[in-house]
Amino acid sequence: MPDFPNIILYAIPFFILAMLLELYVTTREQLKYVKGYEPKDAFASIAMGLGNVFLGFASKGLVWLALFWVYNNFRLFTIPLAWWSFVLLFFADDLAYYWFHRISHECRLFWASHVVHHSSQHYNLSTALRQTWSGGFYSFIFWLWLPLLGFHPAMILLQMSISLLYQFWIHTEAIDKMPSWFEAIFNTPSHHRVHHGSNPIYLDRNHAGILIIWDKLFGTFQPELDDEKVKYGLVTNINTYNPVKIAFIEWWNMLKDTFTGKKSLKDRFQYLIKPPGWKHDGTGKLSDDLRQEWLNSNKQK
Repeated sequence: MPDFPNIILYAIPFFILAMLLELYVTTREQLKYVKGYEPKDAFASIAMGLGNVFLGFASKGLVWLALFWVYNNFRLFTIPLAWWSFVLLFFADDLAYYWFHRISHECRLFWASHVVHHSSQHYNLSTALRQTWSGGFYSFIFWLWLPLLGFHPAMILLQMSISLLYQFWIHTEAIDKMPSWFEAIFNTPSHHRVHHGSNPIYLDRNHAGILIIWDKLFGTFQPELDDEKVKYGLVTNINTYNPVKIAFIEWWNMLKDTFTGKKSLKDRFQYLIKPPGWKHDGTGKLSDDLRQEWLNSNKQK
């Protein structure tokens, strides 16, 4: 079995130094329109990141078992450890991440864990550390087709870590735009600011990991608009810095919607699989509804 290092652990000092540099730049230079850091929010994000790392030791074991079970029993090919296989894996992993991320916004069962990452009303490098405590135990299903093709589990986990490491630096307002060729191909701070926006026009857009081309290909791309400043957070914010509440409040809300009140069995099940905002009585609004209302309102101006 190939022995690859845990690059996320090695990157922790880099994360700390980068946050300190961002804090210095955004406070000393007083960048226009940049919020900077709010201590309680930043510490909550860091606490969520530490919890993710600790729980990751358990979830990684489950992921290892699942990937190896598929690889050892069902793989169609055996892809060797070679430079070209890592190139193929780069694109395959990024495509898997896109669909995981997109479904995490379109299915409440996955949103229950992913909402953690969107719960901050600030946007800086500490926000990148605001990670789920529960998602690691089931989100890996989006990557099971990779060992089926014949990619070794160790390669897959390494590439997943590389993707996560890349996405750290795009959580900042200190960088406005990258060169146009880079913006056209890669995920950038500008693209990802859109993803974290609660503005109707920005909802559920730009799900990319490393390559923004997937959003352009599958119709979920939205550029950052000069006249629409990004408002970070959720459509309905949870307004808490308590890490436990941040981690589990949407699980509580989802299960309450599912198991309480007079509903059919079908409706109860749909509270798990329908998008956030869906209600069985038709009173809920989905992100597409809010976006269409925004578009109609702006057409009239």
